[in-house]
Amino acid sequence: MDNTSPILPGATIGILGSGQLGRMLALAARRMGYRVHVFSPEQDTPAGQVSDREFSAPYDDLDAVRAFAGTVDAITYEFENVPAATAAACAAIRPLRPGVEALQIAQNRLYEKRFFAANGLPITPFAPVSNLAELQQGLATVGCPAILKTATAGYDGKGQQLITQTGQAQASWEAIGHAPAVLEGYVHFAQELSVIAARGVDGQFVPYDLFANTHRRHILDTSQTPAAVPASIAAQAVDYTQVVMEQLDVIGVLCVEFFLTADGRLLLNEIAPRPHNSGHLTVDACLTSQFEQQLRAVCGLPLGDAACLQPAAMANLLGDLWQNGEPDWASVLRLPGIKLHLYGKKEARPGRKMGHLTALADSAAAAAGQVRQARQRLRGKMNPAR
Repeated sequence: MDNTSPILPGATIGILGSGQLGRMLALAARRMGYRVHVFSPEQDTPAGQVSDREFSAPYDDLDAVRAFAGTVDAITYEFENVPAATAAACAAIRPLRPGVEALQIAQNRLYEKRFFAANGLPITPFAPVSNLAELQQGLATVGCPAILKTATAGYDGKGQQLITQTGQAQASWEAIGHAPAVLEGYVHFAQELSVIAARGVDGQFVPYDLFANTHRRHILDTSQTPAAVPASIAAQAVDYTQVVMEQLDVIGVLCVEFFLTADGRLLLNEIAPRPHNSGHLTVDACLTSQFEQQLRAVCGLPLGDAACLQPAAMANLLGDLWQNGEPDWASVLRLPGIKLHLYGKKEARPGRKMGHLTALADSAAAAAGQVRQARQRLRGKMNPAR
């Protein structure tokens, strides 16, 4: 297959992974006339519920992976913990966008830090850790406070230990199970920001407006755009994102998460070579959502206009909202301008992303206030804020 030829509506798109990101990508694809097949170990998944075919097998079942790849015209992934061997098996059969290199960099924090450093991108000091002695040496170099993070398989704060004094080294090393890790200098940041952008097969680069993000318990809580930062900071963040995408030859959507320090310095935190939670509001707020943009890039089509129609904000809905029963959906749906997105997950667990709310307003701050107030209504009288 000519990897530069456009893959037109009527073709079948394959998605590795079947969570909410795959669901929203599948919905965008179906609207534009594509068929969708998804592959993951689970059944009746958020993405599988809205796809034409759901392949359920372990990721390391490469025969099943190849069978899946043979039924589609192009393949992408909706999370970065897809095994590299699975991605490579797909890439040998159909175009895989983004490619295997971006996946491998994103799923290993040490590779990621070294990639940033090699390309002159600003980051916090770091040290590789493979044993207790290296952790102690790293603390002497990086200093305290610092954060010890497993090199792989960590997300939403999992696999992380804050170290405030060197005497905590052994306990922290035990807490992460002696896994290969990265020690990072702690960043006293003023804001957490993210840039989401798309890059096409022809190198076309289209960024969205900068997002400002807040977290609770290491999980994204709210995002709003445009971020209230100087234009020079926003432009610099976009420039850094373009460097990442070009150096990794990313075709698709990618997010770069940043820390903005109190003295106005941007530091790259991590990348996600796929649509990102902070960009969910693009479905309601932008001319082209991040999911349609991913589809366009994967299919070799011209990228869409990423302009934001109005300042907007998003609030995550976690499983905690269900702790005393079904949330009060009607009270939120009475509110003008609030959009509800639910992901079709069967079991609500604390910390699990079950859906989100979006709002558009005259300012990003006003939109953020609206989604927070709307989410509070969902808790109901018997479901107090935690």
